[in-house]
Amino acid sequence: MVLDGLAARLWRVDATAGKIGYFITLEGPDGAGKSLQAARLADTLRQAGRRVTLTREPGGTPLGERIREILLQGDDAARSPEADALLFMAARSQLVRDVIRPALGRGEVVVCDRFGDSTIAYQGYGGGVDVDTLRVLERVATGGLRPGLVILLDLPASEGLTRRARGEPGELTRFERSDAHDIAFHERVRSGYLELARLDPDRWRVVDGSRDRDAVADEIGRVVQATLTPSEPIGPLVRMNR
Repeated sequence: MVLDGLAARLWRVDATAGKIGYFITLEGPDGAGKSLQAARLADTLRQAGRRVTLTREPGGTPLGERIREILLQGDDAARSPEADALLFMAARSQLVRDVIRPALGRGEVVVCDRFGDSTIAYQGYGGGVDVDTLRVLERVATGGLRPGLVILLDLPASEGLTRRARGEPGELTRFERSDAHDIAFHERVRSGYLELARLDPDRWRVVDGSRDRDAVADEIGRVVQATLTPSEPIGPLVRMNR
């Protein structure tokens, strides 16, 4: 596995305090298993002696959880992709301020179930909002903070939705049950994710999410281990837009 390009582009979080943090996100279509794999990764890192903050989007703060309810479990009142994007950005801004930056400043590994790339994939590629506009909004919301490692759990959109449909009905979000988010929407989301990975190979790693969950967890572990313990010292897994 070649990670030299990634290592060359890593950024120090809190140089004055001598702290080094690592920011890792898990992305992917609905039903890819991100939440499960994020929790397993966090547990594995803790067992290895790392200090870890596990969080999610939208959510992770009192405000973020209230916005999550509106975005994912709210009623089906008409809502534009632009409105969704702005709500996601509001939750993200609070999460960065209250959770992610403080944890990185303490030298912790932050594992986040979704982050800014989800908005690009869902509201941009899926919903048709201008991607460049979304990137500007993301920089405002995050202060330029981006994960240095994005693990994309990829699987066909139809397979992911079938997985979700086999679960509890109450667990389905409006992005899975609304007529406005049909299979074509989810296929655009998946294609968007793959395009993001293609355009930024130093930051992204694509993992086949259609396999057995243990096989997926093993591959994620290998990717992260190789990133956190390379052959020579590197800086933290955090990137700042300039």
